[in-house]
Amino acid sequence: MSAGAGGPADAAAPRGAGRRDVPTLVARAREGDPRSVARLISMVEDGDPKLAEVAAAFAPYAGRAQVVGLTGSPGVGKSTTTNELVRALRASGRRVGVLAVDPSSPFTGGAILGDRVRMQEHTTDPGVYIRSMSSRGQLGGLAAATPQAVRVLEGAGCDVVLVETVGVGQAEVEIASLADTTLVLLAPGMGDAIQAVKAGILEIADVFVVNKADRPGADATYRDIQGMLSLGERGPGDWRPQVVRATAVRGEGIDDVVAAIEKHRAWLEKSGTLRAVHEKRAAVEVEAIALGTLRARMGNLRDGTALSKLAAQVADGALDPYAAAAALLSELGGRH
Repeated sequence: MSAGAGGPADAAAPRGAGRRDVPTLVARAREGDPRSVARLISMVEDGDPKLAEVAAAFAPYAGRAQVVGLTGSPGVGKSTTTNELVRALRASGRRVGVLAVDPSSPFTGGAILGDRVRMQEHTTDPGVYIRSMSSRGQLGGLAAATPQAVRVLEGAGCDVVLVETVGVGQAEVEIASLADTTLVLLAPGMGDAIQAVKAGILEIADVFVVNKADRPGADATYRDIQGMLSLGERGPGDWRPQVVRATAVRGEGIDDVVAAIEKHRAWLEKSGTLRAVHEKRAAVEVEAIALGTLRARMGNLRDGTALSKLAAQVADGALDPYAAAAALLSELGGRH
């Protein structure tokens, strides 16, 4: 399932055949055909009209993959760590999917999508699928299409899906609602310990990785995080985030990171928390789809007269904004 490589079914099919035929694409994706996986994720990103059909086809495979999120400030080594995690997971025989979210330009909407370039050594591995995704202006460190892209990779047979976030800093907590296990990467000398307290990242991390541990100040960063964790309130049996050191550029400490991930997975299963995590993820996903539908309907209303009439009444003081919003929602409820 290597990124960019084609399967035999593509060579045999007529040019363009099956490109938008959902059952065919899903069947090929289930067989590990990377082109079909790529087309399905593109449909997700583009909001294709057949997206509901895609989601229905992959629904039976939901929750089969272990979803691991990686977040942290720019420059802490997320891509290098992701690359090394892929290597370690493949060594244990697991199929791995990678969704690397890159920031998009606020001017052109484009993105560099450089993470796939940095992971080139895995692109010929049939057990790895790597996809760079543009955030397209989405806040929170993920692209709006990320949850559905995870579903595609689950359906395509990935055992583990690594989701690398943009790295936008203090607001980047959305990954916690998507991942089973969230890794927060820190690096010495970047003020990350203080930022973690300010941002509330302390609450979303299941595993802290002090990367670039060969640099001066790594021990101090390690102690700072341990100190902050000791101040947190936890009940009996609650998970205590692990703190591990690594130097990803040398491949050092990656086995410890994998061990911490597996320890958290074991706790999720033993405590019964994994089911709650999956339900929370589904709730966020359903809410996002519903809100997206409402926004689309709002856009349609802007082309009509209802919203403009209500806005004029509010501007004139004839109507308060809450009453106008209620009237607008009533109008939306009448449209299907």
